[in-house]
Amino acid sequence: MDLTNYDEFPQELPLIIEDEVFLYPFMIAPLFLNNKTNISAVEKAINENKLVIVAVSKDGQESQERADGQFYDVGVIGNIMRKVSLPDGKIKVLFQGLAKGRISEFKLDNPDVCQVELIETKPYSLESVTSILNILRENVGKLSKINTKFPVDLIKTIDENNDAVRIADLISSVLKVTKAQSYKLFSQTDIEARLVAIIEIIQKEIENFKIQKDITQKVNSKIEKTHKDYFLKEQIKAIQQELGTGNKKDEEVKSYSKRLKKLKPFMGKDAFKETKKQIEKLSRMHQDSPDASLLQTYVEQVLDIPFGQYSDEKISVDAVEKQLNKDHYSLEKAKERISEYFAVKQLLEQRGVENAKSRGTVLCFVGPPGVGKTSLANSISKALKRPLVRVALGGMEDVNELRGHRRTYVGAMPGRLVKGLVDAKKMNPVMVLDEIDKLGANNRGDPTAVMLEVLDPEQNNEFRDLYLNFAIDLSQVIFVSTANDARRIPAALRDRMEFIEISSYTPNEKYHIAKDYLIPQELEKHGLKKTEISMSQTTVEMIISKYTREAGVRNLRRVFSKLFRKAAKKILSKEESKVLINTKNLKEFLDNPIFEIDPADKKNMIGVANGLAWTAVGGDVLKIEAIKLKGKGSLVVTGNLGDVMKESSRISYSVVKVLIDEGKLKIDLNSIPKSLKEKDEKTVLEASEIYKRYDIHLHIPEGATPKDGPSAGITMALTIASILSNKEIKSDLCMTGELTLTGKVLPIGGLKEKLIAAFKAKMTKALIPRKNYERDLEDIPEEVKKALEIKPVDKIEDVLKEGLI
Repeated sequence: MDLTNYDEFPQELPLIIEDEVFLYPFMIAPLFLNNKTNISAVEKAINENKLVIVAVSKDGQESQERADGQFYDVGVIGNIMRKVSLPDGKIKVLFQGLAKGRISEFKLDNPDVCQVELIETKPYSLESVTSILNILRENVGKLSKINTKFPVDLIKTIDENNDAVRIADLISSVLKVTKAQSYKLFSQTDIEARLVAIIEIIQKEIENFKIQKDITQKVNSKIEKTHKDYFLKEQIKAIQQELGTGNKKDEEVKSYSKRLKKLKPFMGKDAFKETKKQIEKLSRMHQDSPDASLLQTYVEQVLDIPFGQYSDEKISVDAVEKQLNKDHYSLEKAKERISEYFAVKQLLEQRGVENAKSRGTVLCFVGPPGVGKTSLANSISKALKRPLVRVALGGMEDVNELRGHRRTYVGAMPGRLVKGLVDAKKMNPVMVLDEIDKLGANNRGDPTAVMLEVLDPEQNNEFRDLYLNFAIDLSQVIFVSTANDARRIPAALRDRMEFIEISSYTPNEKYHIAKDYLIPQELEKHGLKKTEISMSQTTVEMIISKYTREAGVRNLRRVFSKLFRKAAKKILSKEESKVLINTKNLKEFLDNPIFEIDPADKKNMIGVANGLAWTAVGGDVLKIEAIKLKGKGSLVVTGNLGDVMKESSRISYSVVKVLIDEGKLKIDLNSIPKSLKEKDEKTVLEASEIYKRYDIHLHIPEGATPKDGPSAGITMALTIASILSNKEIKSDLCMTGELTLTGKVLPIGGLKEKLIAAFKAKMTKALIPRKNYERDLEDIPEEVKKALEIKPVDKIEDVLKEGLI
C-alpha cells in the first residue's frame, strides 16, 4: 500500500504493543510477542494483509490494561512479513516498518484496533540543517573511533546521504538511549531540534566512553605496574644478594657529592673536608651496616645547612623605625637604641666595612613579662625581611642542646643554633635567645658557657658544633636576647651584651595599647565587628586598674579575650545585636575585681609607712608596720624577708638609736615606762631608755611573698622612729632608698616601676635618693611626675623631716 497516497491510508489499524524494544521506521526488526491480544492481532493482520501500528509500552503491563495510557501514543506503521511460533509460547514476527504514526484514538471496547494519523516532519531551512548535519557527521566520526561496536557501514551511508530525516532515523537506531529519550526523538517533528538532540546524546556518549577508557587504562596500567614492580624488585633482590650492594645507595651517594660540589665555594675548608670524608666513607660502607644510617643522617644534616644563602635585603633604619612604631606604643628609649644599633650596621654596610670588630654588640631586652621584649625582636625581623628563629633557653640545663651531641652517642643531633639556621634557610636570620636569665647549670655542663662563645663577635665566626665537627659562621646572625632579671645572668655573659631596659607600662600607656592594638586584634580574632561592641574609655581604665596587676599587657589581652567571648555568645544567641560593656555591667562579664593596689590611707598612723618595691611583674606599694612591746630592746623582723633585707632592718634600727642618742629625734620622756621605784623617786630618764625598755616588732605584710633588697632601708627607719617617738607618719607619703649606718641615703634600682606603683596607689609625695633624682627622673612618665611630688633626700634626717608629723 502506498502511504504517500492519503486516500488509500486506512484511518483504523490493528494495534500491537511491544514490551521490550523500541522500533524505528524503515527497519525490518523482529517482535517477540507473548500476549494473547497481540497474537490475535498479528494473526488477523497476516490473514487480511493489512498495515499495523506497533506501539511501545511504558511499564510492561498487559495490553488489556492499556486503556489508561500506559503505552506511548506514537509507533511504527508497517507490514508483518512473517510469523514464527517459538517453543516457549512466544511468537517471533518479522516486521517491515514503513512510516511513523500517532495514535489519535484508542477504543476500550476494541483494544486491538486504534485510530492512527501519520507523523510528518515540519518544513526546514536546508542551509541550517546542512550545517547541523556537518557537526553531526563529525561527532559520529569521533564516536565510531572510540566505540568499536559502532557500525562502520552506517558512517558511509550517512556521508553519502543528504536526507536529514533519514540520517536522523539511522543514527537514532544505533544509539543507546532510554525509552523516554527514544520517545522524544521519535515524536519530534522539528528536524533541527531532533538533530541537535542527537548531537547532545552522541557527545555525552563520547564523554562516557572517554571516562570508561581512562578508568580502564588506569586500572590496567596499575595492574601492569604492580606486576612489573614486583618482578623488578625480585630481580634487584637477587642482584643485590649476588653483589652485596644496591643501585639506590650509589645514586644517593652521587646526589650527595653533587650537592657538596655546589656548596663548596660557600663552605669552609674544614667543613668541606669533613663532609667529603664522610660521603666517601658512606660509599664504601654496606647499606645494611648499623653505621650507614647514622652516616647518611649526618651527611643530610650538613647538606641542609644553607651555606651561602643570605637575605639580600639591605638594612634600613627607616624601615626598622617604621615597623617598631607600627607594632609598639611607647618604649621610646628601646626603639631609639635599636635604631642606633641598626644605623651603625647600615653605615658599615654602605661603606663596605666588614671585620669582626664592626659586628657590634648583642642587644638584650630586660624587663618584666608581657612588656614586649620578644615582639620587639619580631618587629626587627619583619623590618629587615629576615627569617626569625626563636631559641627558648628557659630551663635549659644540657649544654649539648646548644652545642650539639657528639656522633658517638645514640640519637645524636645538631644543636639548636644549627637547627635554627636549617629552619630559617638563611645564614643571617634574626635569632631570639629567649629567657637567657633562666639558663641552668648542672652535672651535664653549663649552657651559659656556650653562650659566651655564641655572643662574642670575636669568636662566633668559628662556632664549633660537636655534631658537625667543624666550625660554622654565626657572625652574620643578628642575635637578640631577652631576660626578666639581668642580675641572674653570669657576669661574663652580661659583659658580652648591651642591656636595653623595658620597664612597666603606665595606666595611660596601657590604655593606648589596649585601644590601638589589643582591642582591634582581639575583635578580629573573635570574629566581631567594631560596631558590635561598645566600650568607653572609663571601662577600659577600670579593667586595667582593677582586673590586672602586671607590668606588661599579657593578662590585659586575656581579659579582653574573655569579654569578647561572652559578647560573641550573646550576639550568636541573638540576645543583642550590639553589646554594651560599661562600668555598671562589667561584673556580669568579669565577676568581681581581682587586683587592686591599696590606695593611700586617709588617716595618718603611728608605725605604718609606705615603702616602694620592685617585683618581677612591676612595682608595688608595701606597707611596713611596727609595734613596740615592753622588753629589753630587741628587734624582731617578720614577713618572709631575705638576708639583705634583714640586715637592712638592723641597720635602720641602729641609725634610729643614734638619732635618739644625738637628740635629733625627740622622744617624749613620759612615754618611757618607769619602775615603781623610779616613779616614787621621780627619776628623770634619758631618751635612750626608750629603745632599751621596748622590744620592736617590724613586719612587712603579705608574708607568703618573698622579699629582699636594701631599698626599704629608709622606710623601715621611719617606721621604727615613728613607733619610738610616738609620732604619726603622713599616710599619702611613700619612699624608697637604701640606708647606710651613718644615715646616708643611697640610690636604688627600678625607680620607674616603683613610682608608677605610687601613682596607681594615689600617693601625693614620694621620697627618693638624690642620685636617682638627678639621674633617672627623665625616664619617669610625665603623667606620674605631674601627679606625684617627687622629693630628693640625702640623709635620714631629711626623711624624718618629710615623713613625721
